[in-house]
This record gives sequence, structure tokens and C-alpha cells, in this order.
Amino acid sequence: MKIKAVLIALSIFIINSSSAQNKLKAGVWRGVLTNATGNHLPFNFEVSDTAGKQQIKVMNGDERLKVTDIKIAGDSVFIHMPLFDSEFKLKFYADSLTGQWIKHLGVKDAAMDFTAAPNESWRFFKDAGKPALDVTGRWAAIFGDDDSREELVGEFKQTGSAVTGTFLSTSGDYRFLEGGVKADSLYLSCFDGGHAFIFTAKISDDHTLTDGKFYSGYSGLDKWTAVKNENAKLPDAYSLTALKPEYKKIAFTFKDINGKDVSLSDSRFKNKVVIVQILGSWCPNCMDETSYFVSSYYNKYHKKGVEIVGLAYERTTDFAKSQRTLQQLKNHFNIPYPLLITGYTPAKGDPEKSLPMLATFKGFPSTIIIDKKGDVRKIHTGFSGPGTGVHYTEFIEEFEKLTDDLLAE
Repeated sequence: MKIKAVLIALSIFIINSSSAQNKLKAGVWRGVLTNATGNHLPFNFEVSDTAGKQQIKVMNGDERLKVTDIKIAGDSVFIHMPLFDSEFKLKFYADSLTGQWIKHLGVKDAAMDFTAAPNESWRFFKDAGKPALDVTGRWAAIFGDDDSREELVGEFKQTGSAVTGTFLSTSGDYRFLEGGVKADSLYLSCFDGGHAFIFTAKISDDHTLTDGKFYSGYSGLDKWTAVKNENAKLPDAYSLTALKPEYKKIAFTFKDINGKDVSLSDSRFKNKVVIVQILGSWCPNCMDETSYFVSSYYNKYHKKGVEIVGLAYERTTDFAKSQRTLQQLKNHFNIPYPLLITGYTPAKGDPEKSLPMLATFKGFPSTIIIDKKGDVRKIHTGFSGPGTGVHYTEFIEEFEKLTDDLLAE
């Protein structure tokens, strides 16, 4: 009888233990990625139960990235991110998780160690203490060295020790950064399922940031400095990319994700204002631009005579792999316009080769605006997404005013 009782008790324990592993604890978690240099990239995410299923919202500043593809089998947890072709392969360790974040790069995979603990809402520090200085404001930043120097603009808002903000560049922005100040040091991070960023710097005084380090992904490292300058600004985004002097129009024929040829000379584009979106499914600013096109712009302007076509440059020459990632992108945003498999981004100068009318190409995304006669009127480089606040609003106002003017011609 004693043996039977022990076996029953053991069975109950096993069943209860097993059932405890079937769900993630609801609430806010703290996740930590570890890069090649041993630096920790923290971010927070919230687990909730919706209609009998669990979902995750990755938290970066005001952004909430919803993740619904979560599978639990025994002590294993598989989380597939909605964009950028990445996933987590994890195991339960008591209530916590441990494992890897794996990013599929077309020709290879890259993995980073990952741990996460429930009921942890802090990001870098449980108690940062009273900050020595306030970084709120606009900063003129220099990234890289003399061989690869890039001028960016940092915009930060500090409340107590907590900091949010972003960096603006000619190709877009670094999206929603979140972190804080501890003593004389600044810490910021962002994770969006495809990009893992850590920014650190010393706050030398109220107008100087020194010894800055920017860790990107598994092994990327860049140095940076910044000085406070409320007048810091980037070049005009319409001045960076242009056609060769002998061209007024562009022409192309590429296959869409169904393998069908699509040409700018097709009847659907005749006598229309056409927006040619040069993008990649790996590009975060391209995702922000796509979200704007789908959620607002297309519905407003398609019925008035505007067409959009996306030229996708992927990180593989394998057509089937590009089809898969672009179909995922199309499904995620419910994109109503054609996406064409155009080029291979690691190849140097690929956009200029596939679109030989371009004199220069500065970065992704780039947007070519064509009038009803088929002439290229403007080319916009980069995209300042919702993480940039007023810059995002100003772009929308300017872009839609340009569209109205072209439609009225």
C-alpha cells in the first residue's frame, strides 16, 4: 500500500510538473541576448492569454511588436518572429527560459544565447539611482572613424533615469530605443525580431557624449561620440539619390512572388502616379514604410489613381527562399500591391545594376515617385518611422502633398 501511495503521489507530481510547462507565465518578462563580446542586450516583453492562446508583445519604448507563433512541447518553447525570418529555440528552466535566438540570413544562420525571466520589468538596472546628468535633447553624432565616418542625429527624452529616443540617419532611423542613465553612463537597446542593438556612452557633461559603443547583432561594433546641438539635421532626403542626366524615366521587368513577369510598362501603371518602393524583407525601416503604405497611404490614394510596386532585394540568390520570406512579409502586412524579386543585396552595386538609370543608390528603403506621364519626379532616400515622432508626421504631410500635386496635373 505504501509503494502504491508513493507511485500515485509521484504520478500526480509528474502530471502537475508537466502541465506547469505548457504555458509561459503571464506578465512582463526580461529577456537578455548575449553577443560575441559578452555584452548583454536586454529587452522586455509581455506575455498574455488571448482567446485561449498565448501571445507576446516585445516592448521597445512606445512600440509593441505582437508575436503569436508560439509552440510549447514538453519543456521546449519555439517562438517564430513575425518578420525578419528569425526564431527562438528555448527550454524551460524552472519558470525561466534559456536557449538561442536564431536569425536566418539566406545563406547561413546566426545564433545568440538567450535567457528570460518572468516578473522582471526592469531593462538595464533594477535601481539606477539618481542620474548625474540629463540627456534630453538633440545631438549631432559621429559614428565610425575617418575611413567610415557617418553623421547621425540623436534625439532623446529622459524622465528620471529612464531614457527613450532614436538615432536618425540618411537611410532612416534606429527605431524605438529604450534604456536609461546610471551615474555618468547612457545605456540604450532595441530588439525587433531581426535587429539587436546596444548603445552605450559616457556622459562627460551636459553637452558631450564620449566613448560611445554601438553593438549590432552578434559581432558588429562601431564607435561614436556626440555633442548636443538643437540645430543638428540631416541632408534633404530628396537630394541623395538621382537618375543619370540622360534619363527622365526608369524601366524594369522582374518576377513577382508568384513567378509572373511584372513590368513598369504594364497597363495597370499607365497614366497613374506610381510609387516604386525599393526594399528588403531584412530592412527595419522598410517595414515601417510598408506599414505606412498599407495601413494609410494605399487605401487613401489607390482609388484616386496611384499604384505602388515593391522591388525587393533579398539576401539570397535562391528564388524559392526569397519567395518564402517575401510571402511572409506580404501576409504579415496584407500587402495589396505586387512585390517583385529584384536583386541580391550582398552584391555590391546591385540596385544600380538592376536599375541602370540610377546615378547613385544610397540605401534602403528608397522610393521613386513617378508622374502620370511616366517621368521620375523625385526620389526619396530612407524612411523616418513612427519612432521619430514629429519627423514621421512631417514626412507623411510632405509625401501626401506631393501625391496630391501629381494627381492634379
